Amino acid sequence: MGFGDQTAAVVRRQPDADENLNIAGYCKVVCRGPDGAVKWVEEGKNYVVNEGIDWILTNDTAASATLYIGLLGAGTPAAAWTMTEAGGSAGAPSDLNGDREVHGEYSEATRPAWGQGEPSSQAITNATAASFSITGTITVTGAFVSTVSTKNDQTGTLIAAKLFASSKAVDNGDTLDVTYTITGSSS
Repeated sequence: MGFGDQTAAVVRRQPDADENLNIAGYCKVVCRGPDGAVKWVEEGKNYVVNEGIDWILTNDTAASATLYIGLLGAGTPAAAWTMTEAGGSAGAPSDLNGDREVHGEYSEATRPAWGQGEPSSQAITNATAASFSITGTITVTGAFVSTVSTKNDQTGTLIAAKLFASSKAVDNGDTLDVTYTITGSSS
């Protein structure tokens, strides 16, 4: 009498199975008046632009200290946008002079750092919101993420851009807090 074990296994893969990596962005902007009361909130998905996807695939986003938040005063973001489209125009002091970037109406010397935390659950977001201290009366139409901290600069890489559902009024003394999240999923 003899005893023995025998096992056989076959792994088959569908020849036409697709594997995708989807990269998405989510932006939330909260406007608070001088008294700290919330005046408005704008949030939703945004474009992770083509050059931003290339940057994300090439760099360690969590370890990077090179990402900054900017504000838009004009323009409609598209996948092909670069910092040439998102940044300010040479010589103009503010969005009121035709720039797309709002850069002269907040007191921070540079674009605030994104300040991303560690990735968790296929997402990476600010450890704390990027904050803008508003010094004028302006209209903000969106926000963006860039690799360059210099206000009104058209160099560097544009990672993502968010167009608000409608233009938002911002007054002297207001604060804008921007939270930005990059997510990845497979399908």
